[in-house]
Amino acid sequence: MNYSNIKKIVFTLVAAALMISAMPGEPVITKNGKQAIVNTTTIAADIKGYNGPTPLKIYITNNKIDKVEALPNQETPKYFFKVKKEMLDKWNGMTVNNAINANVDGVTGATISSNCVKKTVKRGLEYYKKNK
Repeated sequence: MNYSNIKKIVFTLVAAALMISAMPGEPVITKNGKQAIVNTTTIAADIKGYNGPTPLKIYITNNKIDKVEALPNQETPKYFFKVKKEMLDKWNGMTVNNAINANVDGVTGATISSNCVKKTVKRGLEYYKKNK
């Protein structure tokens, strides 16, 4: 098997995995008691980071963000780890409206991933406001 064939197989497997993860099996908004959980996998699939979308789960109780959690993605692990560690908790405790308009600082060295996460959070919160 040559390099070109291996590359095609890997691309096909990655594309299939992304399609499966974005299938509409899980609703965008689920409830856990009073908490709403917004899964941005399908609604923000067009927002691209360095290597593709950065799907998130946004946990909301009483119109305030409890936490933002990263879902599996194709970003470079070393850089996306910094985004998860330094950025995702910056929305915690904000109201949905404040978080939509917040100017959250990105992570130095992970600018593209940071920008993607910010856009994904905003898209998820806007969806929540319209569909809660």
